[in-house]
Amino acid sequence: MIYISIIIGCIIGACIGVASPVISYTYSSYLSIAIIAALDTVFGGIASVVNGKFDLKIFLSGFFGNSILSIALTYLGEKLNVDIYLAAIFVFVWRMFNNLGIIRRYYIEKWINKIEQNKKENHSKKVANDENAKCIEN
Repeated sequence: MIYISIIIGCIIGACIGVASPVISYTYSSYLSIAIIAALDTVFGGIASVVNGKFDLKIFLSGFFGNSILSIALTYLGEKLNVDIYLAAIFVFVWRMFNNLGIIRRYYIEKWINKIEQNKKENHSKKVANDENAKCIEN
């Protein structure tokens, strides 16, 4: 069910993106930093679900708080004529890669455990079949 929701969301997002007007260059830095902050929060939310520590209040406050703070830093940097948003991008991307590493390790361990469990089940079935064959021979 979740995959269907993701696919529908991607289709709706693509349709809105095609139909929406082009963002001017003036606001592109604001939008880019807000998107990166939101993606950081999404990856952090997925990592917290994997760790079993997800809290919707923390997720929502982080989502909007990170986006607003990053936009404020971009605005401040623009007024000071300093590219402060680059520091925010660096931090958010670093955190995204850390969270992606947590998610990746979780699913790799889950996959390896499933393979080992299947091997054990197959081995126990083989042993049971061998014992049945011995009983039939006797």
